[in-house]
Amino acid sequence: MKSFLIPVDQSESVPSALETAWRFARLFGGTVEGVALRPAFAEIVAPDPIVAVTIPPADWNETEFCRSVRSVFDVFATAHGTAGQPEAGTSARFRWRGGPAIDDATLGSLARVYDTTVVARPGNRGSRMTTLEAALFDSGRPLLMAPPNAPKTLGETVLIHWNASTETARAIEFALPILRLAKRVSFIAVEGHISPGPSIRDAIAHLEANGIRSTEKTVTTRKGPGDAILAEAASIGADLLIKGAYTQSRLRQMIFGGATSHILSHADIPVFFAH
Repeated sequence: MKSFLIPVDQSESVPSALETAWRFARLFGGTVEGVALRPAFAEIVAPDPIVAVTIPPADWNETEFCRSVRSVFDVFATAHGTAGQPEAGTSARFRWRGGPAIDDATLGSLARVYDTTVVARPGNRGSRMTTLEAALFDSGRPLLMAPPNAPKTLGETVLIHWNASTETARAIEFALPILRLAKRVSFIAVEGHISPGPSIRDAIAHLEANGIRSTEKTVTTRKGPGDAILAEAASIGADLLIKGAYTQSRLRQMIFGGATSHILSHADIPVFFAH
């Protein structure tokens, strides 16, 4: 992993997202590349023919917006770009991607040429859900979700949510470089929320074949699986959660809830997602 894309806007969560991206990139001596992410503007839909036109406000100044968000990025880069990590002997580099600000759809396609995209947890202070979902569903690459408050460490104690799904298998495969550097790796499975497929012991054997030792725990819960996963992460002091995203459909999660939806709303540690 060497290239990390971070969309930068004017939300309050940008400092935490930058800190998370920096900690992640310096594990591998990688480069954090920032890009200006345009705010969501209102759309006017014409019925005949059906077409949606995005209308920015009258006082919108794209040049000033890009200058403002780049300044935030540059200040952080100046303070952190040469700060190494003694344990790994590496440091992160920073680069700004020029040009006009991009929208969510463009971010989803642009992310295809980066190893990971870093976005803040959605919410009032965080990223838009559409931003996260564009990077997650359209890029074909993993996504690192930054918590509302910047983490102190990242990737030292890693918890993997195992539910035997295709999405989880993909997340683990993307995460192998992280797992090789971790000091501790643990699996958690939640009874009643496991797809037909390989067992958690099979997952441990897969990591062992890749030179990674791990432990496992299967739990029962009267609450949702998301609660159980985050409780276990807190119990072991995890500073990274690895999870397949939306192993149920987004519509089903909206109606019935699900682990992904709960974690998107409540995780206070970085989460490495893949779909």
